[in-house]
Amino acid sequence: MTIYALTDELRFPDPRYAEKEGLLAVGGDLSVPRLLLAYSMGIFPWFSEGQPILWWSPDPRIILKTGCFHASRSLKKVIRQKRFTVTMDKEFRKVMDLCAEVHTRKDKGTWIGRRMMDAYCRLHDLGFAHSVEVWSCGQIAGGLYGVSLGAAFFGESMFSRQSDASKVALAALVDHLQRRGDEWIDCQVATDHLKRLGAEEISRSSFLGILKRALHRPTVRGTWTLPGAG
Repeated sequence: MTIYALTDELRFPDPRYAEKEGLLAVGGDLSVPRLLLAYSMGIFPWFSEGQPILWWSPDPRIILKTGCFHASRSLKKVIRQKRFTVTMDKEFRKVMDLCAEVHTRKDKGTWIGRRMMDAYCRLHDLGFAHSVEVWSCGQIAGGLYGVSLGAAFFGESMFSRQSDASKVALAALVDHLQRRGDEWIDCQVATDHLKRLGAEEISRSSFLGILKRALHRPTVRGTWTLPGAG
C-alpha cells in the first residue's frame, strides 16, 4: 500500500487507501481547516514529537454508542455519592497537559506534544473541541477531551489521577451527548478497558457510513455546560 505525502493543498486521499494498520498519509499541518477536514473524513493525526505528522484511519474502528455505555454498579454508586464535581470546557489545556503527563508516565512517551496541544486549543477556542473535568477537593482528578462535529464526538484522550475519575468523566460526556441527540463516540483504537465500558469494533466502511449521517446535522459551536451550571 502507498503512504501519501501531503502538500500545502488542503486535501486527503480516500481513507480506504490506508495501510492495514491504518496509516494513510504523512506531512501537511495541524491547521484548523485541515483538522476539520480530516475528522470529517474519518482521519485523525497521531505521531510522536520529532516525527512528521502522521494521519490514520484504522480498520476496524471502535465506537461507543451512547445508549450502550456500561456503568458498573460501583461506578453508579460513586456518581450517586457525588464524590466528584464535574465541569465542561473549564480547563481544556490543563486536561490536555494532564493526559500527556499520565500517558508519558505509563508509556514513557506521548503523542500529545506541543504542536498537538496548540492545534487542539485552537479548535477549542473556536468551539469545536471540548473537555470534561472531574474535580476532587479543588483539584482535577480526571478528565477527557475530544472534537465535536455534527452529531459525532471524536474522543482523543482521557486520564485519571484518582480511581474512577476518568469513568465519571466519560459517564458525564455520554449523558451530555444523549441530551444533544448524539448517538456515538469515536474511540479510534480498541482497548480492553473501552470494551468493558461498552465500546464495540466496527469496520472502517461502517464507520464512514455512520459518520456521513452524523455530519448531516450542522455543527453547533460554543462552550459546553452542564445543566444547572452557572
